[in-house]
Amino acid sequence: MSTARHSTVRLTVAQAIVEFLAAQYGERDGQRRRFFAGVLGIFGHGNVAGVGQALLQHEQEAADPHRLPYVLARNEQAMVHTAVGYARHEDRLATWACTASVGPGSTNMLTGAALATINRIPVLLLPSDTFATRPSAPVLQELEQPYAADITVNDAFRPLSRFFDRITRPEQLPFALLGAMRVLTDPAETGAATIALPQDVQAEAHDWPVELFEDRLWHIARPPAEAARIAAAADLVRQARRPLLVAGGGVHYSGAEEALLAFAEATGIPVAETQAGKGSLPHGHPQAMGGVGATGTTAANALARDADVVIGVGTRWSDFTTASRTAFQGDDVRFVNINITGFDAGKHAGLTVVADAREALDALATALHGHRVPAEHEKRQAALWAAWDEQVERSYHPPAEVTDRLADGLLTQGTVLGCVNEHTDPRDVVLCAAGSMPGDLHKLWRARDRKAYHVEYGYSCMGYEIPAALGVRLADDSRDVFALVGDGGYLMMPTELTTAVQERIKVIVVLVQNHGFHSIGSLSESVGSQRYGTRYRYRSADGRLDGPGLPTDLAANARSLGAHVIEVRTRGELVDAIARAKAWPADGGPVVIHVETDPLCPAPDSESWWDVPVGATSTIPSTQEAYTKYARHKNAQRPYLTPASRQPRTSPTESGD
Repeated sequence: MSTARHSTVRLTVAQAIVEFLAAQYGERDGQRRRFFAGVLGIFGHGNVAGVGQALLQHEQEAADPHRLPYVLARNEQAMVHTAVGYARHEDRLATWACTASVGPGSTNMLTGAALATINRIPVLLLPSDTFATRPSAPVLQELEQPYAADITVNDAFRPLSRFFDRITRPEQLPFALLGAMRVLTDPAETGAATIALPQDVQAEAHDWPVELFEDRLWHIARPPAEAARIAAAADLVRQARRPLLVAGGGVHYSGAEEALLAFAEATGIPVAETQAGKGSLPHGHPQAMGGVGATGTTAANALARDADVVIGVGTRWSDFTTASRTAFQGDDVRFVNINITGFDAGKHAGLTVVADAREALDALATALHGHRVPAEHEKRQAALWAAWDEQVERSYHPPAEVTDRLADGLLTQGTVLGCVNEHTDPRDVVLCAAGSMPGDLHKLWRARDRKAYHVEYGYSCMGYEIPAALGVRLADDSRDVFALVGDGGYLMMPTELTTAVQERIKVIVVLVQNHGFHSIGSLSESVGSQRYGTRYRYRSADGRLDGPGLPTDLAANARSLGAHVIEVRTRGELVDAIARAKAWPADGGPVVIHVETDPLCPAPDSESWWDVPVGATSTIPSTQEAYTKYARHKNAQRPYLTPASRQPRTSPTESGD
């Protein structure tokens, strides 16, 4: 018997990886596009001669040198955030790969890996590993464990990744690459995919089948819902008198906004939004009730409190969405969970509809043809929203009795958000992640475009804002990107301003200076801890952090990194700065608008709760008082275990159809 020989090409492992990545494509709804926009990285001794050399060779020899460009980052965690920002804006249809050196360079990516996986966002991580052959162990930056010689620091990626492999032999690489791509392009499984690369293996040569480097097309599926599940869901919705739909990030990733709009208009069912789902319906739509949960609007939370059936679409039901399981207080409230992953669809004992959001909403709308909620339910939506919108206006434009109390004539955070919202284009993107601003944005921001709101609140990672803004701008340079970041988040990771300068990427950073951790200060006060340890102060003579304020000049810091900085103090100056920033050249690099605010003037209350345990015993009166309130809220928590198949205790007197 004769065996046909396959053509091969001799490349190092790193060269093979680069050529493979350049040939990967994704396709959904018949639209084909390159899956990897490029490689973000920082070179060290663990990858400079491997992946670094391979990227150089690709750039010099490829017919299209822009096929897989390399971007030098300044912080390894930050470059993962850039990749995540890009992939999220692209509805998870494309991403970047990230390469880092051995040891701390690679472990710096751990936070980014966790963020990507928690948010279900695809990103390929290529951490470098110590020698597989161990010729002179221990080497620089190698972790040694006496009980296991095969452990490296990169094993920490295992629980943070949806796919993990370590390449100790070249022959293992094709399986790992195909496995990583399977996960990255599966909307039900996606997250961080990690392939650890020992530095000696990266440089090892091998004869590879040429087929490995052919253009490869990965279909990104839209699984339809089972007809029986849609019928069961429709039956449950028809029984409801006070239904509510909660739109999560899956609505955006599916591109299901038009399907949701049609569903809401046909049925009159109000729509509340998670952080990831905000903008699923445009501001001003009659069924758009805004954010729900701990940082939601009073309109959405009032409807949630009384809902008898809750339809979750593309949400993973985090504690902020459910107000730590106090948001939905209706007797025997039941859930319909439409989600592309069975894991999320099965939460809260819900009726599971495992499907693509757009496909499921279209099918459910057809099944509910002719059905509409009772007129009083629609009337209540309008009244609740009108009352909330008045509070937003008051926050955006505070009356004199509020402004007269502000320290040193400072602006409120609500005024800053209002100025940005009102003086930017509908397609501009607001981006945030941590501190007090995500909650205020969830309540107050008037989203006018499906991609105009980008708040990372799965991991709520301080420092995400600036690097992720780079990712969004790389994905779509037709939109201005406004990264809203507090002084605490800025100090975590300002470094990518230099990357934006290097790449001539225009991002607009609104740096809100309130001289401390505003969000945790407020939380500290609410749990009886008196804002302890949350202000930026000198240590006083008695050893406490309650001395004069620190002289930190963040505007000067941003200038030193190459950004164009505009410092403002008044509303008029802020409005002018926004206009100047928008007029800044598209290739002019980053603009930073520095504004001080009064941290003691909060946004309107959501009339909701978040479970942060309070000390059950204390000698401090403020803690004692906070614990009394905490115990009262704990009594309102619900297990959400009612079977979706249970019939309502009392049948509705009207059909609602």
